[in-house]
Amino acid sequence: MLTSQESSPKGQNPLSTLLLSHPSCLLHETPEGHPERPDRIRMLDQVFAHEHFLDLGREEAPLGTQDQVELAHPGDYFHMIGQRVPEEGLEQLDPDTWLCPMSLEVALRGVGAATRAVDAVMRREVENAFCAMRPPGHHAESRRPMGFCIFNNAAIAAHYARDIYGVERVAVVDFDVHHGNGTQDIFWSDPDLFYGSTHQMPLYPGSGDRTEVGVGNIFNAPLKAGDGSAAFREAMRTVILPALNDFEPELLIISAGFDAHKNDPLGSLELDEQDFIWATLNLMDAAHRHADGRIVSVLEGGYDLRALAASTAVHVQALMRGSASATEDEDYE
Repeated sequence: MLTSQESSPKGQNPLSTLLLSHPSCLLHETPEGHPERPDRIRMLDQVFAHEHFLDLGREEAPLGTQDQVELAHPGDYFHMIGQRVPEEGLEQLDPDTWLCPMSLEVALRGVGAATRAVDAVMRREVENAFCAMRPPGHHAESRRPMGFCIFNNAAIAAHYARDIYGVERVAVVDFDVHHGNGTQDIFWSDPDLFYGSTHQMPLYPGSGDRTEVGVGNIFNAPLKAGDGSAAFREAMRTVILPALNDFEPELLIISAGFDAHKNDPLGSLELDEQDFIWATLNLMDAAHRHADGRIVSVLEGGYDLRALAASTAVHVQALMRGSASATEDEDYE
């Protein structure tokens, strides 16, 4: 059931935006000094306690299921992850990706958040939803965890919408500083799944060239180190948004990574909060045009805590209000 810190007055429209989160996100442990750390969620908890978000619907993410994971990953992948979860301490899956005893449950909460968000927007309970979960997902390929990511929440959500609600065309737009190689891998051969990405290149994971087009459903708009607002918006205007509008998605999923912010330690793009507002509003416009406004946004990267807080705040404010009346001047400590 949807809840908010303040009920909508009688006669007004239902809540427009749902926040999905879960306390277990704090229990996925990584080594000391790892950028993908529980403090990311602690910071967002502070953000969403602010009065700007009194009207935000809130739910705890349910536990996702193996069947949901297997919409985008094969069954042997799910079992491999389960077998690698340690009874104590940490287990290293690749140079950047770790498991602790609670990691499988936490990752399944991310799956549950993404699929519950699809339920909420497809049933018109809300217009859009934001999943404030960790670890991120867009680097997880069909058969390989990598880049902090275990399950690909955005790809699972897209397949779930098709499987449960009969949605024919689903788009994922990704503005994380790193290319979402996992989503591209899972979508590669399916013309009814769209992937569009702006990202820094060259940078981890090394994919995302313009020549990577799948079956005409993949649209990469790489940026170079030092690029800022003008280059980012040009890439969105000339590559991502026209392709998205041509595709005419029935559901839009945003891989909302905020590590393209100028203060993030893992990238060298020069974006700021105004760029994330601009991108969100333009994606909302496309969703209203083709998908009856239906958007599911899932948190990906963002590793400078104050930049993550401010960027997430304005993104969710834009989803709630459909305008730039956001919180970029707030200081989140």
